[in-house]
Amino acid sequence: MKFEFDANQDYQRTAIDAVVNLFEGQRYVHPDFTWDDRTTQLTAIPNRLDLDPTQIESNLTAVQDANAIAQHSELPTNGCPNFSVEMETGTGKTYIYLRTALELFQNYGMRKFIVVVPSIAIREGVLKTLQITQAHFKEIYDNLPYRYYEYDSKKLSQIRQFALSDTVEIMVMTLASFNRDSNIIRQTTDWLQGDTPIDLIRSTCPILILDEPQRMESDLSSESLASLNPLFALRYSATHRTLYNCVYRLTPYDAYRNGLVKQIEVAGIEEGTDTPRAFIQLQNVKSQKTTITARVAVRKLMKNGTVKQTTLTLKNGDDLGTPQKTNLPEYEGYRVSGIYRAWGSGYIQFDNGVEIKEGEALGADTSTRFETQIRYTLEEHFRKQEHLKDANIKILSLFFIDKVANYTDADGIIRQLFDTCFNELKQSDRYAAWRNKRPADVCAAYFAGQRKRTGEIVYQDSRTGEAQKDAEAYRLIMQDKERLLSFDEPTCFIFSHSALREGWDSPNVFQICTLNQTASDIKKRQEIGRGVRLAVDQEGKRVHDKELNVLTVVANESYKNYVEQLQIETAEAFGSFTMGPTPQNARKRGSAKLQKAMTLTPEFRELWERIKHKTRYKVDIDTGTLITEVVEALDTESIQAHPRLNIRRGQVVIRNEDVFDVEQTGEGSVPYRLAEQVNILKLIEHRLAQTTPALKLTRNTLMEILKRTTHQQAVLGNPSEFAKAAVSHIRQKLTQQFIEGIKYEKIGEAYEMRQFEAKVESWMDCMVPATRSIYDHIIWESEVEKQFVEGLEKRADIKLYVKLPAFFTVPTPIGTYNPDWAVVKEPRDAHGESTEESLLYLVHETKDTTDLEKLRPAEKQKIDCGKHHFREALGVHYTVSTSAEEV
Repeated sequence: MKFEFDANQDYQRTAIDAVVNLFEGQRYVHPDFTWDDRTTQLTAIPNRLDLDPTQIESNLTAVQDANAIAQHSELPTNGCPNFSVEMETGTGKTYIYLRTALELFQNYGMRKFIVVVPSIAIREGVLKTLQITQAHFKEIYDNLPYRYYEYDSKKLSQIRQFALSDTVEIMVMTLASFNRDSNIIRQTTDWLQGDTPIDLIRSTCPILILDEPQRMESDLSSESLASLNPLFALRYSATHRTLYNCVYRLTPYDAYRNGLVKQIEVAGIEEGTDTPRAFIQLQNVKSQKTTITARVAVRKLMKNGTVKQTTLTLKNGDDLGTPQKTNLPEYEGYRVSGIYRAWGSGYIQFDNGVEIKEGEALGADTSTRFETQIRYTLEEHFRKQEHLKDANIKILSLFFIDKVANYTDADGIIRQLFDTCFNELKQSDRYAAWRNKRPADVCAAYFAGQRKRTGEIVYQDSRTGEAQKDAEAYRLIMQDKERLLSFDEPTCFIFSHSALREGWDSPNVFQICTLNQTASDIKKRQEIGRGVRLAVDQEGKRVHDKELNVLTVVANESYKNYVEQLQIETAEAFGSFTMGPTPQNARKRGSAKLQKAMTLTPEFRELWERIKHKTRYKVDIDTGTLITEVVEALDTESIQAHPRLNIRRGQVVIRNEDVFDVEQTGEGSVPYRLAEQVNILKLIEHRLAQTTPALKLTRNTLMEILKRTTHQQAVLGNPSEFAKAAVSHIRQKLTQQFIEGIKYEKIGEAYEMRQFEAKVESWMDCMVPATRSIYDHIIWESEVEKQFVEGLEKRADIKLYVKLPAFFTVPTPIGTYNPDWAVVKEPRDAHGESTEESLLYLVHETKDTTDLEKLRPAEKQKIDCGKHHFREALGVHYTVSTSAEEV
């Protein structure tokens, strides 16, 4: 295979021109200009820039205006002019800056370039690009001579060549090779008459090209870069931390929208939040002068009975088992006994002896989740390879793992699970093409931490038990990309920890699987960056078909969370242009004031006297009927015998406001077995007591329900799901009996008029002026309420009305009920004449329908209780209305 390149892509040409045009007006410098450096006793051929700063600033402004970029800073920065180019990963950043170097030579005679990189992986990527673009560049630049090489401290003659050559020289260096006094490049040497190699480099005034400069911004890094005496520095990254004089910007949104990178879909693997065991993930430990706290992710029982994952900030002594924290019995015993930070990491301890380190999680079903992710990735790989075979594309899958030992050790969980899943799947007729392959044939790994001082890469091979050099895998992954993408090479699954998270990529990575015990600490944009480059076929030609270029991320979290985090990272880096809703502080505040004169009128006093009384309810329950009805309802439910891991897949899309969003495209699940037994009675009692305190059943009644249900497997194997269904039906059937037989009676207590607030604040656009109420404005909560108030204000027969305050509640078996309105009406005939001496005192509930069957069950049940409370216990008319005309 030989990679082919397109020299005429508009966005790449614009990025190149943005840098070249910075030096408009600079004359071409011929190599007869030399620099006689007294310190080196050698005559170097340096770069030269004759433009003064004012002229460069003028050019910079013109370039930024042409590319619609605001100025970020003024020249110079960090000792010499720095210019930033911001380009989304996978759009040819390395290709662009190498071409830019050649263009600077063609236009201005600049010829000494040093590409500085922060890691070995990035260095290898740059060297590979230099190798595969050589023929392409010679073609488009008419055989322009240039040399490139990796700086090698054992070959210091390279530096002499770099300094004395009159052709284009491109040297690739890691920052670590020259950022310490102990580096060989800073040591005196005889062949320089006692001077140092770095002195010779300084004499050339090199142009620095910084690849991923955000990883080289410490004070030490800045000093080291400045020590090279650069003419200027060009900074290239997709994720700049600081923008110095930005001249070109290709955002992720533009790249994605214009098909310059692969489309992205996310398959999220998530455990159900209702699993009956303690889940605690320690996200971080924060220490301040006098306090230390821990931020954890836990599951919490919400008021509506659902269990959701949430984050809490804990301090020493906090108890996770309390209602204020999680309200779940599985967290009993998890009282914080200590929070610590040491050696750059934090951990938390609990009274029950459990200790969790920063980034780790308790309660996650690691083995099942790993197996699910691996199996899903393998199936996706097999299916996609079959689909893309006709397009002559070989695909790769990249696995980011949590611990190197999980792959390299003989009993490494990831290696074992991969082998098992691969060997099982290849037996299927659907994947018969893989039947004669062994897992060892198709896998390769690169872990930067395994490099010895000798430069060799070694790890313990789990299959042979022998320490083997893995230089071949290193060469294949890092250097021989053409062979890796050939159908003749069987390797197609690559494993890494974090060494490949920046700098390395392959155009044919179509799956990225994040095998981490917790949510990955690698940035989402770093992860997807390894595979967003457009694919190439076996002839090395770029494939631009959007339907084929789809990267699937198999994440260990929900696909929605993944894409939300991707959007947060992107917005932090590039900004979000979404206008969003009008912020509340931009709206005008107002207040509804109590009109005391209205509270003293006979109409209001009589109304209040009628409705102010508090009541209690009682009801008789037929236990036998309840048990029968609950069991019958439960047995019609489809309850899984075991809990399941959910797999939901979504396609990443871009909204008009430059926002990454997701649309669900698939859904599935796999079962797993609980490792511990759960007390089902205790679980049901707790859920029932927390969600509806008024509903209490004896243990004998609950035991009878458990004995008679047909879901015995779910009772033992999936207790949380069974408890959820049981509690739902118990509440429903109990409530039904309560409502049908409920009776209210006064208890001798009443609400007092002094409980009304003198002033209630709200937004003015949620308030309606009122002349017939005890407040001068009514705060409405729905359009129905607003129209109801406006209608009452227009009726002469309405003497007075009150929106009943939040403190005015009626007890019900399903929680307290706050009715809407109390109204005083004067009966009149068709001629507008009063027909009765007494006024009507009414209570109204406003809804958008009077058909109660169309309301939510809880709404209907509370209205039924309201009827019993007002009509039977207080003798006040109560009804549901949709408008003021119905009063």
